[in-house]
Amino acid sequence: MSVAAPDLVRELTGLAAALRRAGVGVPSAGVATTVDALAALGTPDRSATYWAGRLTLCSGPDDLGVYDQVFDLWFSRAEWAGDVHRGTVVPTYRDAPEHGDEADAASEEARTAPPTASRLEVLRHRDVAELEADDRRLVHTLVRRLALRPALRRARRARSSTRGRTDVRRVVREAVRTGGEPVRWHRRRAGVRTRRVVLLLDVSGSMRRYAETYLLLGHALVRSAPGSEVFSIGTRLTRLTGALGAGDPQRSVEAVAQRVADWSGGTRLGDQVKAFLDGWGCRGLARGAVVVVLSDGWERGDATLLGEQMARLQRLAHRVVWVNPNRARPGYEPATAGLRAALPHVDAFVDGHSLAALEALVDEIARGGRRA
Repeated sequence: MSVAAPDLVRELTGLAAALRRAGVGVPSAGVATTVDALAALGTPDRSATYWAGRLTLCSGPDDLGVYDQVFDLWFSRAEWAGDVHRGTVVPTYRDAPEHGDEADAASEEARTAPPTASRLEVLRHRDVAELEADDRRLVHTLVRRLALRPALRRARRARSSTRGRTDVRRVVREAVRTGGEPVRWHRRRAGVRTRRVVLLLDVSGSMRRYAETYLLLGHALVRSAPGSEVFSIGTRLTRLTGALGAGDPQRSVEAVAQRVADWSGGTRLGDQVKAFLDGWGCRGLARGAVVVVLSDGWERGDATLLGEQMARLQRLAHRVVWVNPNRARPGYEPATAGLRAALPHVDAFVDGHSLAALEALVDEIARGGRRA
């Protein structure tokens, strides 16, 4: 790698990390290649850095739109002189002044300024229910770009490979054509297939602050993992997969709002899990799938019924993941009767309050093991 200013390398390394968090597959040697490209161009001004990064940090055409937005966010406060460096400290929720009129002016500047990398990092870990409208829209934009990776399973049919067990039938079949002499030694190994992912989204009144974020997660799932399914559970069961299949996420959310009659209503989780298993799960939708329940666990019905149906669901599914947005709060304990009945039949109990928690959920879904 060519010699470059330390500030330039630091800025490009941070840009590459921000791109990876936004879902761009940045090559491992991308930063070094970008620095070499800038050295060849001569002057590392903003335009040169933009085009060098666009050509070296993106893996394909689908990454270009995301790259443009992340690049603007990352360098919106940067100063450009002979090399790239960040000349000012960006006010965030942690380092803004807290006294007098200066505090009000700084807070207003922090709210209205273009989002920067440090602000994005703060927003990744904040509870989405506590965000202001502008911050929530930014987080929702990043949620829509999450690329869900379903778990893999071994397929029944094997495929040709350079490794694995000897394909005796194929070797013998070709040996017959060559007078009994095996000329090529063929091998095969088990293929892989993706597991179905099923989301059961609680749309009751206690979950209304998180429901829109979870719907956008469901939209990302349906778009990135074909064959996946999304259902809403509250006082009734509603299949949302078709409504979430539209290309525009906002149109999808509006279509769901028209379809779900029990939005912000009551909660009868046991009845709705039973309805899902009777109508869909036992017919094959839940068999061998990763089932994700997004709920705070409040149950107005019989908690014993919920426990029985969760045990039934665990016997059918490959893994059952329960996502609770309240789990990250200090001193939280699963004290509700519904959660106490359901948790013994859950393979993973995870947070769901922030963008960082949803990114961890994506990794949890892709895990192959059954027990957490």
